[in-house]
Amino acid sequence: MLGQSISKNSLLLGLFAVLTTGVIAGTYLSTRGLIQENIRHAEERALLQIIPKSRHDNSMLDDVDTVADSELLGLRETKKFYRATQNGEFVGAILPATARDGYTGDIDMIVGINGDGSIAGVRVLSHRETPGLGDQVDYKKSHWVDGFIGKSLNNPDESKWAVKKDKGVFDQFTGATITPRAVTAAVHRALLYFDANRTTITGIESDQEHSHE
Repeated sequence: MLGQSISKNSLLLGLFAVLTTGVIAGTYLSTRGLIQENIRHAEERALLQIIPKSRHDNSMLDDVDTVADSELLGLRETKKFYRATQNGEFVGAILPATARDGYTGDIDMIVGINGDGSIAGVRVLSHRETPGLGDQVDYKKSHWVDGFIGKSLNNPDESKWAVKKDKGVFDQFTGATITPRAVTAAVHRALLYFDANRTTITGIESDQEHSHE
């Protein structure tokens, strides 16, 4: 009697599990396209904040390549980078970068770099920095990262690519130096990566670049 009861309950439980799995799978399949489209729009919004539509006429989401550099970009896995072009001419690129020396771990970001090697913009995508202190690198909390716009390897000099506490030119936050120090160093390394891999990123040979200057 007890065995029959256990078997019956097990059968009902199994049917319930199959039914629930079917509902979840059906819901996922029916919404997968919408989810992917929403992710694409979110990515595009982030890219357009750095290189606005007025500066390019291609779809950056479709003009991509991959990068897996851990030395200068700090990446732990292969990621995409994006190109912006206007009438076929290279305008800028948006590179992924990770600052591994944040206060509480990795700080993932994207760094936009113009064709002349200057910073177009920076956005922190994810971090675990201290709320109210280190999280000021998040654009939703402050626009501190806009201080990088227009900077390049020669502006300021390499020795000045640091926060003011380290005798550089970039502000740190009150009560938090480690986070802005890490982001500043990561942005500088992204510029070094761009400079070292300019031909691959832009798709333009050096002689052609000079001919446009």
